[in-house]
Amino acid sequence: MSDLKIDLSGLGMHSGGPDGAGRGPDDSGQSFSGSGPRKGGRRRWGRRIGWAAVLACLAISGPFVLLLRGSVHAHGSWGFGPWGSVGVGLVFATVAAGSGVWLVSRVLAIPGGLRRLLVRAGMVLGLVFVGYGVLYIGARNMKGDAVRSEYRALHPLLRVASTALVLVDRDAVVTDARRHPDDYLAMGLTPMDASDHYPQSDGYVHALDLRTRGRPAWRNRLVEWTFRLMGFRVLRHVGTADHLHISLPPRGVA
Repeated sequence: MSDLKIDLSGLGMHSGGPDGAGRGPDDSGQSFSGSGPRKGGRRRWGRRIGWAAVLACLAISGPFVLLLRGSVHAHGSWGFGPWGSVGVGLVFATVAAGSGVWLVSRVLAIPGGLRRLLVRAGMVLGLVFVGYGVLYIGARNMKGDAVRSEYRALHPLLRVASTALVLVDRDAVVTDARRHPDDYLAMGLTPMDASDHYPQSDGYVHALDLRTRGRPAWRNRLVEWTFRLMGFRVLRHVGTADHLHISLPPRGVA
């Protein structure tokens, strides 16, 4: 048999056979250095971080919404007492916080043990916030010592709501809480027979006033509609001083 061979290298072909076996690394004009997979990995992580950011926003805002809206609903529609209504909202909020943290950690592929720890931490933070909101509000957010002394007289749900407001609006100021008939006389007004500023049957005041003077109109409007969204009753009073009157809905209305 002849040992004759044909050199086809000048035509850009190699003698590796028709199936292309024996092709060099550059025969296709493409590089196999791995940059393609790396780019794909970066894109996947970019999408993953984007989804995690969206879920993180929901995980932060969702518990606040459920805490307040759930509490107001329990107070108005289900007839729960002051602490029972806050407790119902707290259950909703802690479940939402735990679920949100779990979703974010799942999207970021955080290991299971650390994920469970973060979920528990998120739920504990919800408990801490409610305790903080019930017991404390910054002195700079209360108009004078008289109003600060009335803080404990507010319904626990209003205390938690005012604390949530202060977290996102550091300039918010509570101008009034508990009142007596003589307070209306001092303001030159006819005393009211019934007012949510008076202690109610459960022993707590069901209304507070927020300052609007000296604040941008859009901010006042945003605060007003946020409280409405949470289920509170909101009125704009322009009598002795312009303010937002925030109150709990009557039973059977929420």
